[in-house]
Amino acid sequence: MKYLIISDIHGSTLNLKNVLKNESFDKLLLLGDILPHGPRNDLPLSYNPKEVISILNPLKDKIICVRGNCDAEVDDMVLDFPILSLACILYNNKHIYLTHGHKYNSKQPLNVENSVVLYGHTHITNVEYLDSNIYVNIGSISIPKDNIACYATLSNNVLEIKNVNGEVFKQVNL
Repeated sequence: MKYLIISDIHGSTLNLKNVLKNESFDKLLLLGDILPHGPRNDLPLSYNPKEVISILNPLKDKIICVRGNCDAEVDDMVLDFPILSLACILYNNKHIYLTHGHKYNSKQPLNVENSVVLYGHTHITNVEYLDSNIYVNIGSISIPKDNIACYATLSNNVLEIKNVNGEVFKQVNL
């Protein structure tokens, strides 16, 4: 099973199209902030929320999504997949929690053990080991604050954070 993990699309099609074209995957994990760009962000390049909807809705059977701080109830009305508040998947006997990062992150941890927590929100890639948990911020695909638009893949017990050209720059063995 290969997971493609994307956070903070913010209505931009530019990198979303490239990543979906170049990565094969079984499941797409979306870590929030799908359509709106938010009041603190400049408009991202290729801002087109309606096109993001048309790209993602056909993939609805492959998507697990959590709600970001910019996502709203109106987004639920146009997306064909649910936006949840928190999700968890079981991957090779390890719990992987999906959250956006505005409520739960390495500074405000979940009360879990021996788990992986994936999030975005800050738009800055980061890996932290806290107690028995691994907290991974995969950054942002559209408005990176560290100048690296990125996403992640998970397969064969390896989480790889890649730039939008598919080059791995961080790797975590689970």
